[in-house]
Amino acid sequence: MANHAEEADAVAADAACAVAHGAAAPAGVERTLVAVFASPVADYLLRYGGDLGYHAVLVEPDAARAPDGALPAIPTLDATVDLVVTDHHRAELGVLLRDALRHPARWIGVLGNPRHEGPHVRALGELGVPPEEIARVHRPVGLNIGSRTPPEIAVATLAGLLADRNGRLGGFEF
Repeated sequence: MANHAEEADAVAADAACAVAHGAAAPAGVERTLVAVFASPVADYLLRYGGDLGYHAVLVEPDAARAPDGALPAIPTLDATVDLVVTDHHRAELGVLLRDALRHPARWIGVLGNPRHEGPHVRALGELGVPPEEIARVHRPVGLNIGSRTPPEIAVATLAGLLADRNGRLGGFEF
């Protein structure tokens, strides 16, 4: 049976384990989560994203829908940014995605049913966005965990972003 000191050494040997046990601080990786359009899913994405170490930003171009602190337009997006569009029914979808694609964001995605072509494809095509740029937009987003509610959709989305960021497929295979 290992004593407390041996257990502490074993924990320290595995950096991820050490972070999980509070024995070490997580690596200071800068990352930003931009949720486009105020929605229940965006609320949970930003809340949970903040817990995961993201700098969380809401973009809502409609002033009537914008809560305090929301940006009216897409900010400059660098390679630390993961952007998730939370409503694919909005008229501004194409313009906002076109503007986002002008930046080197790490990841851009749109929520929606994967059994139907996303309306962003047509909207971006009508704006003259080339097919290779349209292909940068991920859809569906997140892991397939059968999520139905806004918090579940946010968890699936964030799990998918983390898996992608870490070069993993997600799921139970290690």
